[in-house]
Amino acid sequence: MSDLITPPPAASLATALDVESFAGNTSGQTDLPVVGIGCSAGGLEALEKFLTHVPPDSGWAIVVIQHLSPDHVSALPGLLQRLTPMRVFEALDGALIEPNCVYVIPPDKDLSLLHGKLRLLEQMSVNGLRLPIDFFLRSLANDRKEKAIGVILSGMGSDGAFGLRAIKEKGGLTLTQEPASAQADSMPRSAIDAGVADIVALPESLPARIADYLQHPVHDGGSPRGPRPDIVSGLDKIVILLRDRSGNDFSLYKSNTLSRRVERRMAVNQIASIDAYARYLRSNPQELDLLFRELLIGVTSFFRDPEVWEYLRTQAIPYLFAQHPAGKTLRAWVSPCSTGEEAYSLAMVFQEALAESKPEASFKLQIYATDLDGEAIGLARRGHYPDNICADVSAERLARHFVADDAGGFRISKSIRDMVVFAPQNIIADPPFTKLDLLCCRNLLIYFGAQLQERLLPLFYYALNPGGLLLLGSAESVGNFANLFAPANAKARVFRRQEQTLLVANLDFPRRAPVEGDAPGKKLPPDRQENLGQLADQFIQQNWAPAAVLVNEDGDIVYISGRTGKYLEPAAGKTNINIYAMAREGLREAIAGVVLKALRVGQPIHLNKLRISSEGGIQIVDVIVQAVEKPEALRGRVLIVFKDVPAQPGQRKGRGKAARDDGSCAELMLELQQTREALQVTHEEMQTTVEELKSSNEELQSTNEELQSTNEELTTSKEELQSLNEELQTVNAELQAKVDDLTWVRNDMSNLLNSTEIATVFLNNEMKLRRFTTHATRLFKLIPGDVGRPLSHVVTDLDYPQLKDDANEVLRTLVFQEKSVSTHDGRWFRVRIMPYRTQDNVIDGVVITFTDITEIKQLEAELRARGD
Repeated sequence: MSDLITPPPAASLATALDVESFAGNTSGQTDLPVVGIGCSAGGLEALEKFLTHVPPDSGWAIVVIQHLSPDHVSALPGLLQRLTPMRVFEALDGALIEPNCVYVIPPDKDLSLLHGKLRLLEQMSVNGLRLPIDFFLRSLANDRKEKAIGVILSGMGSDGAFGLRAIKEKGGLTLTQEPASAQADSMPRSAIDAGVADIVALPESLPARIADYLQHPVHDGGSPRGPRPDIVSGLDKIVILLRDRSGNDFSLYKSNTLSRRVERRMAVNQIASIDAYARYLRSNPQELDLLFRELLIGVTSFFRDPEVWEYLRTQAIPYLFAQHPAGKTLRAWVSPCSTGEEAYSLAMVFQEALAESKPEASFKLQIYATDLDGEAIGLARRGHYPDNICADVSAERLARHFVADDAGGFRISKSIRDMVVFAPQNIIADPPFTKLDLLCCRNLLIYFGAQLQERLLPLFYYALNPGGLLLLGSAESVGNFANLFAPANAKARVFRRQEQTLLVANLDFPRRAPVEGDAPGKKLPPDRQENLGQLADQFIQQNWAPAAVLVNEDGDIVYISGRTGKYLEPAAGKTNINIYAMAREGLREAIAGVVLKALRVGQPIHLNKLRISSEGGIQIVDVIVQAVEKPEALRGRVLIVFKDVPAQPGQRKGRGKAARDDGSCAELMLELQQTREALQVTHEEMQTTVEELKSSNEELQSTNEELQSTNEELTTSKEELQSLNEELQTVNAELQAKVDDLTWVRNDMSNLLNSTEIATVFLNNEMKLRRFTTHATRLFKLIPGDVGRPLSHVVTDLDYPQLKDDANEVLRTLVFQEKSVSTHDGRWFRVRIMPYRTQDNVIDGVVITFTDITEIKQLEAELRARGD
């Protein structure tokens, strides 16, 4: 390494960084990329591979956070200086970071970043656990935003996973070492399992991936704080692909949120244009899934914003107690719940408030926790969290509400777990839970556009009980719905439901789209099979029979026979097959009111010599209007028949002006008479109709009021049923998940007990059989039907008559017993009787195990024989 810069002595490294020289140099620092590297056991080798591949003029600032012993002076800066031509410094308080420099955390300190300056704090140990990597990476995410880059190398524990999650949420880049190449793979694997690693590669490959990411057009050009216009314009394609893949519509999300997430994935995959990325998504469903999870990522933790939870514990929940003096099972909805921290935090706070308030009445809390991410729901249901939650959960709460796991980390206690029901749910498309006392929707509305927010907030109002509480995120508000929600605590973003009139019919209630093919009124394809007789009848009607139409009482045409084009023509505009709209001039006026008159009198009505204007001139037509009585299927219909009247011979030859004048006068008189008759019919019908309308209007007015109230009640009932159905589906999903877990646990236990070849019998407090293993049937004549019978009633090969007495003694003293017992056929067993303890530390019977020691006894006998 002769070509590398020789480092100064370790003692001078602390003074090599002149803090004051950087104090006034703040120009150009806001966009400086900062790479935070976390490592622990085995991390020096990985650091060497990483730093030797970082270009000396990269333009980055690198900060190394390692788990160091607080009692020893760190030699890490000197070791790293031998590996890189970049300047390596031990971090000093107030130092302004510069490009092409490496900063190393000093021992016994925590390091953070604020406005481009490093800040040293006294080392903080939470329950004996130090988390310096998470602490720095969180501050890095808040300070650098999109320019924050987090790297996790070899190390033990789970430190760094929460920090990477914060960086990813702010739009930065997260990388981890390939676990197989790490001396200690716990830290990289924890980050990968948490789903917060964008890139997983060998440590020597990571610098090139970082360089490619930072040189991508997303970062290399344009404003770093605003999305590229071409990406914003092409988001519709991405939204369609996401909807087709996941079934969820992101079109109402804020475009800035969508575009930044898309930009990040484009930079990670080194794709320059939005069209190319859309093509990449279509051919790579896995990338679609990653983008979907990217849009759902939520930075959550236990008791995030502690002052909010303190307000809930001391004031909000006691307020709910006071609202129900007789006691109640309170209902809460947490959406989105992510991996469950917020829902469990609410359950813990409720139990603490209940213990402190000690209300006389009985209270319980049922929490429904939902999220769009099914994988996050699975993690929340397991209720297992890494040991670095100590940074957010106090030692007292850890002891009270968690159980330490032998495999590392903490598991939620049974009393807290039973309060929460988890289920996947789309808050936009699925009906909400109702009759809630508390609704927590934190840090979700900030990602939604104004239109979607205006849809959800009235639904939140509808879901809450009178006086119920709504909890929003620190950057959220109720917007234009101050009339629905009054601030209970503006700082904590807690709002109380006000009493306002809100019509359920005006709510945009979420509904699942109907299944394809289930749409009402869907028409079946016409039957294409037409027989010869039908074709012949159609030909005769069109060519020989008189033209006619069959109409109903409103004049709507239900059947056409023959060619009616000379008398009827379609009206312009929207399709209308009513006879009054289609009748040509001359016919329209004549048949006004005649249809109803024909139904009323029951006799044919003749309209003779009507002059109908057609495309070929004036056509003289006789019209017959007759109500149909038979067959029964046509009753109530009216048949209108058209017959052409041929012109008179004298009229065709023209016999003089007088004849023509007489003919014209006769025709005009006939037409006038017909018009008078039509007007008289219309007048009579109008009078009748007016009277009917007057009486009907009065009835309708009273009926309308009843219908409005009934409709409101039915709508409310329908929405409540939908919400109840959603609630039942949620509970069913939770129960199904528990059944699946119990099935696997039972399979594991059965295989474990069978593989040990140890006969085991479980007895309850009355010494009756609760369960037994297969190997127990070699000692007792047991069948499945014996469950529930006293063990003393079962025939056994054991020569152990005092078995029942010993079991009762163990149950009484809780002190286990062990002895060797023979069988009638010469076998020997070691019998061990122990109390049966439940998870709640309650004694509920005994467990008796029988271990075969026949070979040991035989060997003992042989040894005695040889000794004698």
